[in-house]
Amino acid sequence: MAATRHASARTRRRRRLFRQPLARYLAILMPDLVDPLIPLSLLEAVRTVDLPDNDFEAEFVHELRNKRLGLSDTVFAQIKRFTEAVRRKQRTDLAEAAGIARLIGRRSDAEAVFRESGRYFARQVYGTISPLTRRMMRALPTLLTRPLALRHLRRVARRYLHGSARRTGGSIMLDVTESVTRDAAPKLAGCAYYESALRELLHLMVGGVGAVEHVRCASRGEGTCEWRAEWRPHRGKG
Repeated sequence: MAATRHASARTRRRRRLFRQPLARYLAILMPDLVDPLIPLSLLEAVRTVDLPDNDFEAEFVHELRNKRLGLSDTVFAQIKRFTEAVRRKQRTDLAEAAGIARLIGRRSDAEAVFRESGRYFARQVYGTISPLTRRMMRALPTLLTRPLALRHLRRVARRYLHGSARRTGGSIMLDVTESVTRDAAPKLAGCAYYESALRELLHLMVGGVGAVEHVRCASRGEGTCEWRAEWRPHRGKG
């Protein structure tokens, strides 16, 4: 009888294993690969920040291509390549993504670019949630929307960020074990990518977010990077 119970337990564990999303196990088995949306979001932000600010600059766009990385043919080609990789769900080298982050880190406006990258990332992954679920998260009472939002945040953390998300009291904790932007820029500016992504994603899902703090950082020798966000319901919710 004991042997039968052990065999049944093994069978159940195997079934649970194969029911889990494939991306979760790809992240475990291939830690040196990342989702191509990460480098794509970095490059898209560079292009957005480097776009001409006014009509006068727009007249000299050809000359600006030699001065602004985001307007270069190289960045355009890389954006096209990573866009196709996202469409095909082909994971890419973590080292390549980290190299793009370090290139951004040399800029004087690096933190602004990382924040724009995080917002782009959040908008893209929010778009993968079904329209019905998005409406429910905005319309239902907070008691119902928070568990729903947390479930999707956990999926995003596993699928895209090499991380995990959990709720602690009135806060959400995002823990990232393999940060693409770690040490990419002075003064931990690269960490703004994940902070911005978490803030924007919570804002899109539940309509409000409070303070977002970087409570632990691998660059400070603290193991992993972790952020704490206070989520707030959309006005009018109970």
